[in-house]
Amino acid sequence: MVWFRNLAQISASVARQSPLNRKVKARLPPASFWEFSTSVEDRYSGLGWTKAEEKPRLVVLGSGWAGCRLMKGIDTALYDVVCVSPRNHMVFTPLLASTCVGTLEFRSVAEPIARIQPAISREPGSYFFLANCTGVDPNNHEVHCQTVTDGADTLEPWNFKISYDKLVIAAGSQPLTFGIKGVQEHAVFLREVYHAQEIRRRLLLNLMLSDVPGVTEEEKRRLLHCVVVGGGPTGVEFSGELSDFIVRDVHQRYAHVKDYIHVTLIEANEILSSFDDRLRKYAVKQLVKSGVRLVRGVVKDVQPEKIILNDGSDVPYGLLVWSTGVGPSPLVNSLPFPKSPGGRIGIDEWLRIPSVQDVYSIGDCSGFLESTGRPTLPALAQVAERQGKYLASQLNRIGKAGGGHANAAKDIDLGEPFVYKHLGSMATIGRFKALVDLRQSKEAKGLSLAGFTSWFIWRSAYLTRVLSWRNRFYVAVNWTTTFVFGRDISRI
Repeated sequence: MVWFRNLAQISASVARQSPLNRKVKARLPPASFWEFSTSVEDRYSGLGWTKAEEKPRLVVLGSGWAGCRLMKGIDTALYDVVCVSPRNHMVFTPLLASTCVGTLEFRSVAEPIARIQPAISREPGSYFFLANCTGVDPNNHEVHCQTVTDGADTLEPWNFKISYDKLVIAAGSQPLTFGIKGVQEHAVFLREVYHAQEIRRRLLLNLMLSDVPGVTEEEKRRLLHCVVVGGGPTGVEFSGELSDFIVRDVHQRYAHVKDYIHVTLIEANEILSSFDDRLRKYAVKQLVKSGVRLVRGVVKDVQPEKIILNDGSDVPYGLLVWSTGVGPSPLVNSLPFPKSPGGRIGIDEWLRIPSVQDVYSIGDCSGFLESTGRPTLPALAQVAERQGKYLASQLNRIGKAGGGHANAAKDIDLGEPFVYKHLGSMATIGRFKALVDLRQSKEAKGLSLAGFTSWFIWRSAYLTRVLSWRNRFYVAVNWTTTFVFGRDISRI
């Protein structure tokens, strides 16, 4: 085995002299820079400042619509890209509701970051870190992070720092609960793949439990009562998908309990308030026709098996889905930057945070400062995507002009400011029907459609918007399989 020992020694020597190791060591500042419980030798501590001869480092916080569109458009010949996010994929949220009932598979709506920006997995200066940002130090151009861990048996989380030349905060938002007691503990949101997985598991579990001998009529009705709070596009689309699942699949495969399962949609005002009045009336009519019960009310309390409304009535439930809009996350609230109306990070017309150098913010976590005279844009995927595309072109322009490094872009012309033009809204309501509203605003005139034609437009539009050909193929195959064979009802 002499040859094996020689090979091991050669491999170890090559590893010690590899360009990646030399680059990391060259970037490490003095040991006093790091404020960790472990030494630099024991654990990979972070990324230090870039040198003049190296590519500037662009740090992106978040892997949502805004951050991923930015990373897709950035020129990696100009920047090293470092992404920090608690998930290693982007979620195609318009189709997330379809995964809850088996219309689509979960992998069909998740696109890995490494496919969106391949440099992250193959370039020596670009990385993806599965971590949460815990703070930003704009004076020292540093981002403070903590690793993400799951379960009791995983490694303890540890802290590290990343020095940046350009920082883009695309940290998204969090669901609004309005301080209502019990929402976090008992309701399920619909923003991530694991939310959809949890909804699917609970739904199928309740279907199977309700069929067990000895379950009372009252308990059976509670288990099979699905309550959706929030009449926006997400709540309406999930209600439509669920009602379609009940009519086309549950009635055939759970014949013993088909008369017990029903859906209730609770909204304080009008459902789909941003849509045309004619489309809203059509949506109400179709939802009621498909078996969805519409209730106007405000939730005051959420208990393990029922919710209490403002009129004192209670609504028993077996599955509670909460979809009442989004607001600033704890990270956004903690950052030392001026805020826009609504508590978002304040930005100017070029998506910069004007109070500091080299820091930008895009997506749901950002909003125009009052001094710009611009309204805060809605928390929509098309807004985030458009901002990501614009900022990528801006940063590429800055990098080509020699302003990529920290504090080097002060005198560079930024060109035209960001302008958002609304392309319209779409929502499916189940049973081969959808709404398409192509008006630029609620007050403007424009084309609005409803029915099967709108459903076809809705599917065609989203199929073309899925990020990769791989996922487009998955989605098309899933839709075809579901149409021919019905939805998969396996509880895995």
